[in-house]
Amino acid sequence: MRKENKMYRYGFDKKTLYIIIGVLIAITLINLGTNSLIGLLFSIPGVLLAMSFHEFAHAYAAVKLGDPTPRNQGRLTLDPLKHIDPVGIFTLIVAHIGWGKPVQINPNNFTKVSKSKGEAIVALAGPLMNFLLSFVLILIYYAIMIFLPETPIMTSNFAIEIVNIIITILYYAIVVNIGLGVFNLIPIPPLDGSKIFLKLLPYKAQRWIDENLYMISIIFLILCLTRILGYITSPIIEIIMNGLEFLAYKIFSIFI
Repeated sequence: MRKENKMYRYGFDKKTLYIIIGVLIAITLINLGTNSLIGLLFSIPGVLLAMSFHEFAHAYAAVKLGDPTPRNQGRLTLDPLKHIDPVGIFTLIVAHIGWGKPVQINPNNFTKVSKSKGEAIVALAGPLMNFLLSFVLILIYYAIMIFLPETPIMTSNFAIEIVNIIITILYYAIVVNIGLGVFNLIPIPPLDGSKIFLKLLPYKAQRWIDENLYMISIIFLILCLTRILGYITSPIIEIIMNGLEFLAYKIFSIFI
Protein backbone atom coordinates (compact mmCIF):
# COMPACT_ATOMS: atom_id res chain seq x y z
CA MET A 1 0.00 0.00 0.00
CA ARG A 2 1.25 3.46 -0.79
CA LYS A 3 1.94 5.59 2.26
CA GLU A 4 2.49 9.29 2.80
CA ASN A 5 4.79 9.95 5.73
CA LYS A 6 6.77 13.11 6.42
CA MET A 7 7.39 13.83 2.78
CA TYR A 8 4.57 15.00 0.54
CA ARG A 9 3.76 13.24 -2.72
CA TYR A 10 6.02 15.60 -4.75
CA GLY A 11 9.16 15.26 -2.66
CA PHE A 12 8.58 18.48 -0.70
CA ASP A 13 7.81 18.70 3.00
CA LYS A 14 4.32 20.11 3.62
CA LYS A 15 5.48 23.34 5.28
CA THR A 16 7.60 24.31 2.28
CA LEU A 17 4.84 23.32 -0.09
CA TYR A 18 2.22 25.44 1.67
CA ILE A 19 4.55 28.45 1.69
CA ILE A 20 5.02 28.08 -2.07
CA ILE A 21 1.27 27.79 -2.57
CA GLY A 22 0.56 30.84 -0.41
CA VAL A 23 3.04 33.01 -2.30
CA LEU A 24 1.76 31.85 -5.68
CA ILE A 25 -1.87 32.42 -4.67
CA ALA A 26 -1.03 35.96 -3.56
CA ILE A 27 0.85 36.70 -6.81
CA THR A 28 -1.97 35.21 -8.89
CA LEU A 29 -4.70 37.21 -7.14
CA ILE A 30 -2.70 40.44 -7.43
CA ASN A 31 -2.22 39.93 -11.18
CA LEU A 32 -5.81 38.92 -11.84
CA GLY A 33 -8.26 41.38 -13.35
CA THR A 34 -11.90 41.52 -12.29
CA ASN A 35 -13.07 39.34 -15.17
CA SER A 36 -10.43 36.71 -14.50
CA LEU A 37 -11.32 36.61 -10.80
CA ILE A 38 -14.99 36.13 -11.65
CA GLY A 39 -13.97 33.35 -14.02
CA LEU A 40 -12.10 31.62 -11.20
CA LEU A 41 -15.19 31.81 -8.98
CA PHE A 42 -17.35 30.32 -11.73
CA SER A 43 -14.88 27.45 -12.13
CA ILE A 44 -14.95 26.36 -8.47
CA PRO A 45 -18.13 24.19 -8.74
CA GLY A 46 -16.66 22.43 -11.77
CA VAL A 47 -13.36 21.88 -9.96
CA LEU A 48 -15.04 20.27 -6.96
CA LEU A 49 -17.24 18.14 -9.23
CA ALA A 50 -14.33 17.01 -11.40
CA MET A 51 -12.07 16.18 -8.48
CA SER A 52 -14.77 14.30 -6.56
CA PHE A 53 -15.80 12.12 -9.50
CA HIS A 54 -12.17 11.51 -10.52
CA GLU A 55 -11.07 10.21 -7.13
CA PHE A 56 -14.34 8.35 -6.58
CA ALA A 57 -13.72 6.51 -9.86
CA HIS A 58 -10.28 5.40 -8.63
CA ALA A 59 -11.79 4.16 -5.37
CA TYR A 60 -14.71 2.44 -7.09
CA ALA A 61 -12.47 0.63 -9.57
CA ALA A 62 -10.16 -0.61 -6.79
CA VAL A 63 -13.06 -1.88 -4.69
CA LYS A 64 -14.59 -3.64 -7.70
CA LEU A 65 -11.25 -5.38 -8.31
CA GLY A 66 -11.28 -6.70 -4.74
CA ASP A 67 -9.37 -4.09 -2.72
CA PRO A 68 -11.38 -2.73 0.25
CA THR A 69 -8.74 -0.11 1.16
CA PRO A 70 -10.49 2.92 -0.42
CA ARG A 71 -13.79 2.00 1.25
CA ASN A 72 -12.10 1.51 4.62
CA GLN A 73 -10.45 4.94 4.31
CA GLY A 74 -13.72 6.67 3.42
CA ARG A 75 -12.77 7.41 -0.19
CA LEU A 76 -15.72 5.63 -1.81
CA THR A 77 -17.70 8.88 -1.78
CA LEU A 78 -18.42 11.95 -3.90
CA ASP A 79 -17.77 14.26 -0.93
CA PRO A 80 -15.13 16.74 -2.26
CA LEU A 81 -13.74 17.29 1.24
CA LYS A 82 -12.48 13.69 1.21
CA HIS A 83 -10.61 14.21 -2.06
CA ILE A 84 -9.10 17.73 -1.99
CA ASP A 85 -5.36 18.10 -2.52
CA PRO A 86 -4.12 21.64 -1.66
CA VAL A 87 -1.74 21.96 -4.60
CA GLY A 88 -3.95 20.15 -7.06
CA ILE A 89 -7.09 22.17 -6.37
CA PHE A 90 -5.17 25.45 -6.67
CA THR A 91 -3.66 24.56 -10.04
CA LEU A 92 -7.00 23.17 -11.19
CA ILE A 93 -8.78 26.45 -10.40
CA VAL A 94 -6.03 28.69 -11.81
CA ALA A 95 -4.81 26.68 -14.80
CA HIS A 96 -7.57 24.06 -15.28
CA ILE A 97 -5.05 21.27 -14.75
CA GLY A 98 -4.61 19.54 -11.42
CA TRP A 99 -5.24 16.50 -9.23
CA GLY A 100 -6.88 15.33 -6.03
CA LYS A 101 -5.61 13.54 -2.95
CA PRO A 102 -4.34 10.15 -4.17
CA VAL A 103 -6.56 7.17 -3.40
CA GLN A 104 -4.48 4.59 -1.55
CA ILE A 105 -4.78 1.03 -2.81
CA ASN A 106 -3.26 -2.33 -1.98
CA PRO A 107 -2.67 -4.27 -5.24
CA ASN A 108 -2.14 -7.44 -3.21
CA ASN A 109 -5.90 -7.45 -2.60
CA PHE A 110 -6.79 -7.60 -6.29
CA THR A 111 -8.59 -10.86 -6.95
CA LYS A 112 -9.83 -10.42 -10.53
CA VAL A 113 -6.68 -9.21 -12.32
CA SER A 114 -2.91 -9.11 -11.85
CA LYS A 115 -1.32 -6.38 -9.73
CA SER A 116 0.09 -4.39 -12.63
CA LYS A 117 -3.08 -4.63 -14.70
CA GLY A 118 -5.19 -3.71 -11.68
CA GLU A 119 -3.09 -0.63 -10.97
CA ALA A 120 -3.44 0.45 -14.61
CA ILE A 121 -7.22 -0.04 -14.53
CA VAL A 122 -7.58 1.93 -11.31
CA ALA A 123 -5.38 4.71 -12.71
CA LEU A 124 -7.32 4.88 -15.98
CA ALA A 125 -10.69 5.00 -14.20
CA GLY A 126 -10.15 8.60 -13.02
CA PRO A 127 -9.48 10.25 -16.40
CA LEU A 128 -12.19 8.16 -18.09
CA MET A 129 -14.70 9.33 -15.50
CA ASN A 130 -13.76 12.96 -16.23
CA PHE A 131 -14.26 12.50 -19.97
CA LEU A 132 -17.60 10.76 -19.38
CA LEU A 133 -18.72 13.47 -16.98
CA SER A 134 -17.69 16.22 -19.40
CA PHE A 135 -19.80 14.57 -22.13
CA VAL A 136 -22.83 14.44 -19.81
CA LEU A 137 -22.30 18.12 -18.95
CA ILE A 138 -22.05 18.99 -22.65
CA LEU A 139 -25.39 17.26 -23.25
CA ILE A 140 -26.94 19.30 -20.42
CA TYR A 141 -25.31 22.47 -21.78
CA TYR A 142 -26.73 21.97 -25.27
CA ALA A 143 -30.13 20.91 -23.93
CA ILE A 144 -30.38 24.22 -22.08
CA MET A 145 -29.14 26.21 -25.06
CA ILE A 146 -31.51 24.53 -27.52
CA PHE A 147 -34.73 23.89 -25.61
CA LEU A 148 -34.88 26.39 -22.72
CA PRO A 149 -35.22 29.57 -24.87
CA GLU A 150 -38.53 28.19 -26.15
CA THR A 151 -40.05 27.98 -22.65
CA PRO A 152 -42.20 30.74 -21.04
CA ILE A 153 -39.73 31.11 -18.15
CA MET A 154 -37.24 32.87 -20.43
CA THR A 155 -39.47 35.94 -20.69
CA SER A 156 -38.08 37.16 -17.36
CA ASN A 157 -34.79 39.10 -17.26
CA PHE A 158 -34.00 37.54 -13.89
CA ALA A 159 -34.51 34.05 -15.31
CA ILE A 160 -32.26 34.88 -18.25
CA GLU A 161 -29.48 36.01 -15.88
CA ILE A 162 -29.78 32.84 -13.80
CA VAL A 163 -29.65 30.67 -16.92
CA ASN A 164 -26.59 32.57 -18.15
CA ILE A 165 -24.85 31.89 -14.84
CA ILE A 166 -25.73 28.19 -15.03
CA ILE A 167 -24.47 27.99 -18.60
CA THR A 168 -21.21 29.68 -17.62
CA ILE A 169 -20.68 27.31 -14.69
CA LEU A 170 -21.42 24.34 -16.95
CA TYR A 171 -18.91 25.56 -19.53
CA TYR A 172 -16.15 25.91 -16.93
CA ALA A 173 -17.04 22.47 -15.52
CA ILE A 174 -16.72 20.92 -18.99
CA VAL A 175 -13.31 22.51 -19.57
CA VAL A 176 -12.05 21.57 -16.10
CA ASN A 177 -13.15 17.95 -16.44
CA ILE A 178 -11.48 17.52 -19.82
CA GLY A 179 -8.39 19.32 -18.53
CA LEU A 180 -8.20 17.11 -15.46
CA GLY A 181 -8.56 13.98 -17.57
CA VAL A 182 -5.88 15.02 -20.06
CA PHE A 183 -3.52 16.26 -17.38
CA ASN A 184 -3.66 13.07 -15.36
CA LEU A 185 -2.81 10.97 -18.41
CA ILE A 186 0.62 12.63 -18.59
CA PRO A 187 3.13 9.80 -17.91
CA ILE A 188 4.96 11.55 -15.07
CA PRO A 189 4.84 10.29 -11.46
CA PRO A 190 2.65 10.56 -9.51
CA LEU A 191 0.00 11.18 -12.18
CA ASP A 192 -2.26 8.39 -13.41
CA GLY A 193 -0.47 8.24 -16.74
CA SER A 194 2.69 7.01 -15.02
CA LYS A 195 0.87 3.87 -13.85
CA ILE A 196 -0.54 3.30 -17.32
CA PHE A 197 2.34 4.15 -19.66
CA LEU A 198 5.67 4.17 -17.77
CA LYS A 199 5.82 0.40 -17.52
CA LEU A 200 6.01 0.35 -21.30
CA LEU A 201 9.37 2.16 -21.15
CA PRO A 202 12.74 0.36 -21.06
CA TYR A 203 14.04 -0.50 -17.61
CA LYS A 204 16.84 2.10 -17.77
CA ALA A 205 14.35 4.87 -18.53
CA GLN A 206 12.15 3.81 -15.59
CA ARG A 207 15.18 3.73 -13.29
CA TRP A 208 16.32 7.20 -14.43
CA ILE A 209 12.87 8.62 -13.63
CA ASP A 210 12.88 6.99 -10.18
CA GLU A 211 16.36 8.36 -9.40
CA ASN A 212 15.50 11.89 -10.55
CA LEU A 213 11.94 12.10 -9.22
CA TYR A 214 12.72 15.05 -6.91
CA MET A 215 14.10 17.15 -9.77
CA ILE A 216 11.21 16.11 -12.02
CA SER A 217 8.75 17.11 -9.27
CA ILE A 218 10.24 20.61 -9.00
CA ILE A 219 10.19 21.18 -12.77
CA PHE A 220 6.69 19.71 -12.98
CA LEU A 221 5.33 21.98 -10.22
CA ILE A 222 6.87 25.05 -11.86
CA LEU A 223 5.34 24.15 -15.22
CA CYS A 224 1.93 23.71 -13.55
CA LEU A 225 1.89 26.90 -11.53
CA THR A 226 3.30 29.10 -14.32
CA ARG A 227 0.62 27.75 -16.71
CA ILE A 228 3.27 26.59 -19.19
CA LEU A 229 1.93 23.05 -19.01
CA GLY A 230 -1.55 24.42 -19.55
CA TYR A 231 -0.48 25.94 -22.86
CA ILE A 232 0.94 22.58 -23.91
CA THR A 233 -2.21 20.62 -23.03
CA SER A 234 -4.68 23.22 -24.35
CA PRO A 235 -4.68 21.93 -27.98
CA ILE A 236 -5.41 18.40 -26.75
CA ILE A 237 -8.22 19.67 -24.53
CA GLU A 238 -9.67 21.60 -27.47
CA ILE A 239 -9.58 18.53 -29.73
CA ILE A 240 -11.39 16.40 -27.15
CA MET A 241 -13.96 19.12 -26.50
CA ASN A 242 -14.63 19.49 -30.23
CA GLY A 243 -15.07 15.74 -30.52
CA LEU A 244 -17.52 15.58 -27.61
CA GLU A 245 -19.42 18.58 -28.96
CA PHE A 246 -19.69 16.84 -32.33
CA LEU A 247 -21.17 13.76 -30.66
CA ALA A 248 -23.61 15.94 -28.71
CA TYR A 249 -24.61 17.73 -31.92
CA LYS A 250 -25.29 14.40 -33.64
CA ILE A 251 -27.47 13.30 -30.73
CA PHE A 252 -29.50 16.51 -30.59
CA SER A 253 -29.86 16.66 -34.37
CA ILE A 254 -32.25 13.72 -34.01
CA PHE A 255 -34.64 15.87 -31.96
CA ILE A 256 -34.28 19.16 -33.83
